[in-house]
Amino acid sequence: PCASTLFGLSALHTEHPLYVGMLGMHGSYAPNILTNEADVIVAVGMRFDDRVTGRLDGYAPGAKIVHIDIDPAEIGKNVPTEVGIVRDAKVALAALTLQISARTHTAWRAKFTALDEEEHAAVTAPFVESPAGMLSMIEVIKTLSDLTEGQATIVSDVGQHQMHAARHYAFKRPNTHVTSGGSGTMGFALPAAIGATYSGHEQPVIAVVGDGGFQMNIQELGTLMQERIPVKIVILNNEYLGMVRQWQQLFFDGRYSEVEMSNPDFVRICEGYRIPAERVTGRDELAAAIQRMIAADGPYLLDIAVAKEENVFPMIPAGDAVDQIRLS
Repeated sequence: PCASTLFGLSALHTEHPLYVGMLGMHGSYAPNILTNEADVIVAVGMRFDDRVTGRLDGYAPGAKIVHIDIDPAEIGKNVPTEVGIVRDAKVALAALTLQISARTHTAWRAKFTALDEEEHAAVTAPFVESPAGMLSMIEVIKTLSDLTEGQATIVSDVGQHQMHAARHYAFKRPNTHVTSGGSGTMGFALPAAIGATYSGHEQPVIAVVGDGGFQMNIQELGTLMQERIPVKIVILNNEYLGMVRQWQQLFFDGRYSEVEMSNPDFVRICEGYRIPAERVTGRDELAAAIQRMIAADGPYLLDIAVAKEENVFPMIPAGDAVDQIRLS
C-alpha cells in the first residue's frame, strides 16, 4: 500500500460555521458520512481521486455534481458531472454566488455537529482529555497548534504525522500547510521547509516529520547549519514506518514486514551540525520544549518519542465507500 498520500486535505481551519473538516480516507467522520446523503456537491479544483471518493460506485449516489476546474480534462473524468465549469475558480464562484439565495439548513448542519461529537469522543478525546502512557501524535500536534496560535507555516512530510498535522493543527492563515499531497514524497519536508522560510512570512516555519521520512533528506541539516536558516523540526518518532505499519496491522493481521526502524540518535547528529536539539519523552516536558524551539533564533530540532502503534482514524479502508468510514 502507498504509505502516503494526502487524503482530501483542507488547508485552512476557519471559524466559519460551514467549515466541517476534511474529506477522504483520513478525513473527518461527518463530511464523509454525509457526502452520501448530499443532493448537490459543488467541487472546486477537485480531482475526485480514489483517496477522496473511496469506491466510485458507492460515491454520492444521490448527488448532482457541479465541477469547477481550470483543466477541462478533469471534468467528468472519474465521477459523472451534472454541470462542468471550466474557469478560474474565483470567477466561477463569484458568478455562481449571484445565482443563489441564502439558506440556513439548520437540520442538515445539526447532522454534522452530532457526527463530529461522535468522532471527538471516539478518536480525539482519549488522547487529549485522558492522556495516559506515552505521548500521542494528536496531543503533540494540538500542543504545537496552541503554542503557535495556529499561525505557523507547517511543512509536513509523508505518513501518519502528515494526516495528524492536516487534521489537528488549527491553521489560521491560508497557504500555510505545505505538503507533497498526492505525490506522497517521503523526504519532502526538510528541503521544502527551507524554501518556505523565504516566503516572506514572519511566522515560524516548522517541519513536522516522521523518523523514517526525515532520514531521506537528513543531509539538509548541513544547509541549515551553513546558512543559519531558522527552520524548526519536530520529529514524531514512533520507531516505525507508521502508515505502512497501520495497514499491515489492520488488513494483514499484524504481520509486520520491513516497517520497524532502528533509528540513530537524532540529537547527537544535530550536535555534529551545531544545531540545538533535544529529546522529549514525557508529557510534562512537551510544552516547555516546544516553547524553547519557537523562541530559538536559528534552526532547532525536537525528537519527540510518541506511542509506537498509534493509528490514524477515522479511516476509509481501501475499496470501501466513503460512508463506510471507520472510527477504530
